[in-house]
Amino acid sequence: MARGSKDKYSAKQKRMAEHIEKGYEDKGTSEKTAEARAWATVNKLTGGGMKGGSGSKAKVARRRPTARKNARKAGRIGGKRRAATAKKSATSSRKRAAPARAKRATTGRKATSRTGTAGKRSTARKSSTTRRGAARKSTASRSRAKRGGSRK
Repeated sequence: MARGSKDKYSAKQKRMAEHIEKGYEDKGTSEKTAEARAWATVNKLTGGGMKGGSGSKAKVARRRPTARKNARKAGRIGGKRRAATAKKSATSSRKRAAPARAKRATTGRKATSRTGTAGKRSTARKSSTTRRGAARKSTASRSRAKRGGSRK
């Protein structure tokens, strides 16, 4: 098979490479470099071409979990960065809208308390943990009583 041939790659791997390549091109990388990086990434994630005959390593590669740890980490980092820029632009628009908001606040609208389901959940969680602790203590004292020893 010719070097650089993609015949041994599954349809899923080809789609994956296309999406990765598009992402690199969106960032401004040249087509040729984007394609090379995309296939290198697919190889790293999946361990090479997954289609193969009887003597290939493809069956083992299909059973092995994909190495997505670094891809997930990169996605998290990019997501945080994007959220930070979105937050920054939101605060600047908030500053511009502050005078209008101040006028609205003085018109006599009631301030509503924020004790909805979240408040109920937290109180329920607190009470359930205290119950659990009490149950633990009682079972521990019962087991000690069975053994005939008391510890203080």
